[in-house]
Amino acid sequence: MEMPGGTVAPHTGHSILAGRDAPGTGPVWRGVRAATGEAWGPQLRDASAEQVAEAAALAASAARPYRALPPERRAAFLDACAEEIEALGDGLLEPAAVETGLPLPRLTGERARTCAQLRMFADLVRSGEVAGARFTSALPERRPLPRPDLRLRRVPVGPVAVFGAGNFPLAFSVAGGDTASALAAGCPVVFKAHPAHPGTGELVARAVTAAARRTGMPAGVFSLLVGRGTETGQALVRDPRITAVGFTGSRSGGLALLAAAAERPVPIPVYAEMSAVNPVVLLPGALADPVALAEAYTASLTTGAGQLCTSPGLLLVPAGPEGDAFRTSLAKALAGATGQVMLTPDITGAFTEGVRRWAAADGVAVVGRGLPGPGPYAPEPVVLECEAGSYAAQPDLAGEVFGAAALLVRWSDPDELTALLEGLEGQLTATLHGDGAADLAAARRLLPVLEERAGRVVWNGWPTGVEVCEAVVHGGPWPATSAPGTTSVGTLAVDRWLRPVCYQSFPDALLPEGLRTDGEPG
Repeated sequence: MEMPGGTVAPHTGHSILAGRDAPGTGPVWRGVRAATGEAWGPQLRDASAEQVAEAAALAASAARPYRALPPERRAAFLDACAEEIEALGDGLLEPAAVETGLPLPRLTGERARTCAQLRMFADLVRSGEVAGARFTSALPERRPLPRPDLRLRRVPVGPVAVFGAGNFPLAFSVAGGDTASALAAGCPVVFKAHPAHPGTGELVARAVTAAARRTGMPAGVFSLLVGRGTETGQALVRDPRITAVGFTGSRSGGLALLAAAAERPVPIPVYAEMSAVNPVVLLPGALADPVALAEAYTASLTTGAGQLCTSPGLLLVPAGPEGDAFRTSLAKALAGATGQVMLTPDITGAFTEGVRRWAAADGVAVVGRGLPGPGPYAPEPVVLECEAGSYAAQPDLAGEVFGAAALLVRWSDPDELTALLEGLEGQLTATLHGDGAADLAAARRLLPVLEERAGRVVWNGWPTGVEVCEAVVHGGPWPATSAPGTTSVGTLAVDRWLRPVCYQSFPDALLPEGLRTDGEPG
């Protein structure tokens, strides 16, 4: 298939089962050019029920051999995945730009993040920290009862189903954080390709497949399933060989997978990241330079056309002259912002309808709008506003509008601000802006509320931009995620795919490597 710039994207539209191409059997469909809505790419067909079952069976057959590999072998596989993705060059980025509307510089950065993430998990595997070994020595002379020798390690849960995000075609997709952390844990992965970027997904899947072959991984350690509707994903989650699910996407999609997993004879966990409005609180001292603050907020809101999980969709601003000055500056900053192509025509339609719903609510007015971008799928950024009482009285205003849209809510006193925050659902992030002793005291009172509402709390910064590192949390209370104790970014993400096993009074010869006393092979 000829691409812009003359490069060729060698994707076929097929599922890939343990390295073998598997053309689907469902009705024909095609990918879409994000900027125009035109059909693009090869014909695709959804994987059949038999192919879903085969992918799960292959993963199950690979689970024990993959789990038994020395850490260095698994780490080498993850490193090889990064190398194979980098080797794709512009042949990966150009199709991704067509399918998503994202600019090449953004995709270049996302590819770098994806590969750095894979290497981060490779280093984690090499460190030995994945196993999480713990030791309690025997006390045979203890009275009234002796204490046995107890040793603990974490073992992989088994085959994991992963669903990629539409807004990150690389970093939260085929070889993204869920896949990388599951492979690091020792779990085979069956990946359900996102229908918004099937070509990009297939190219990365072939890179992962090449890495598995090159490093001698067990067949079935990775498979890719194509599917546009819900049937493929539902069948995958219901397959008894799948032991856990990773998902990033809409609340409706996450809830559907949770229901399917709960209805199984043996329920399994679904680690779903679903929705957030990521409140930003402006305390009075932060308003000393309203122009700079408004420009910085607008930049955060419009990054990636607002299609980021951490986009700041709720702005809590104090009433009074300083808040008025910020509002005026925000309107001016928005007027200079131009809409960007959104990921799909359907997402553009949902954005437009969400803004219309907000605007129709009682007491809601427009703060400012930007300019529409080129084509029909690049709507203008917009911020609307209302008073705290109107916001609290209308539950529809609390929902996420995915894109560069936000609701500015004016609060009149600290008690009203606290009540607003206590009424929020769980969030991925919460941000405080302040300056001076009074703001620090106010922040100290608000922080316990924000800790209860969000997985990451930001001071004098912006929530967009998630650092991939050991200390980061990309998660939060329901419904930001279905599992508040976890994160989908950072090394802690590996914990989702492991469970502890305790070995009591075992001889060294039977203990797993890493738990033995004398280091002799068992």
